[in-house]
Amino acid sequence: MELDQLVAFERVVREGSFSRAALALGIGQPAVSSRIQGLEDGLGGILFTRGRRIRLTALGESFLPYARRVLDVLSEGIEVSRLSQTGQRGKIRLGALGSLAAGLVGPALAKFILTHPHVDCALRSNDHEVLVELLLDGIIELALIAWPCTEAVQAELTPLFIFHEPVLLVVHPKHELAKRRAVSQDELARLARPLFRLRWWQSHHPKITELAQRAGTSIEVSMETARHLVTHGVGAGFFTRTYIAEPLADGSVTEVPVRGLGPIFRDSALVRRSRSGPLSPAAAELIEALRSHAEVLTESGKAGSVNGPIRKRGPRAV
Repeated sequence: MELDQLVAFERVVREGSFSRAALALGIGQPAVSSRIQGLEDGLGGILFTRGRRIRLTALGESFLPYARRVLDVLSEGIEVSRLSQTGQRGKIRLGALGSLAAGLVGPALAKFILTHPHVDCALRSNDHEVLVELLLDGIIELALIAWPCTEAVQAELTPLFIFHEPVLLVVHPKHELAKRRAVSQDELARLARPLFRLRWWQSHHPKITELAQRAGTSIEVSMETARHLVTHGVGAGFFTRTYIAEPLADGSVTEVPVRGLGPIFRDSALVRRSRSGPLSPAAAELIEALRSHAEVLTESGKAGSVNGPIRKRGPRAV
């Protein structure tokens, strides 16, 4: 049983004659008759009663819905394959650090979904170590992780772009530290009450660790808990600008410069496995959407810079 036999059979039924079916298919009537004969031989029975008007036999009536189902499924498969080549179909499995899932991934993914409604997107938000494991195990194909990694892990990954964002000290507007335009490190250690230690990197930043030790009352909590506490007037903490952007914008918290500390940054990278296959068109477009929103954050002052080896525009590649 061959596809052109099914096509001829369905067309004869639709047109009501062999000659009109041949005209619609752009082939000769003998070819249509040959295909129907071959199909009948495969099925072991007659599909049509021949005469001045052709009619389906009982065999033809019972076989018709299945033939049409086969043709419909094939047509759908061809259309889905075509759309996947243009980025309109497919499946993308993405992972992201919790600190970037809302501020960076959320807006980029929302924009992508509006223009690619038929692409299946699965997002996992987790810690760096979990994301690396999921990526190397092939459970996700792209991940926004802390960068750089250990040498062994980094050798297995290809960075698509690197996001360089400031880490800021923030407090509630009524906190004692907010009354000063800038504070010394001694004042921070004395007045934070407490200073939250947050791990935006694979390990705690040495400068912040030193300040926490001097404070004597540092508390290690999750970033979600620390943001809640700071926005409700308890303690002080260093936050990545993307993660704290909304509370900064609505005045729930305020940035406090620390004299003599120097700028602190957190680098993250969108990566994929080096030995993975070629990117699907949909994945390539999502990568560009993520990079574009990272640039928006940079231009609006909510992040530092964006660099990457496959950039289309902007700062130099890393």
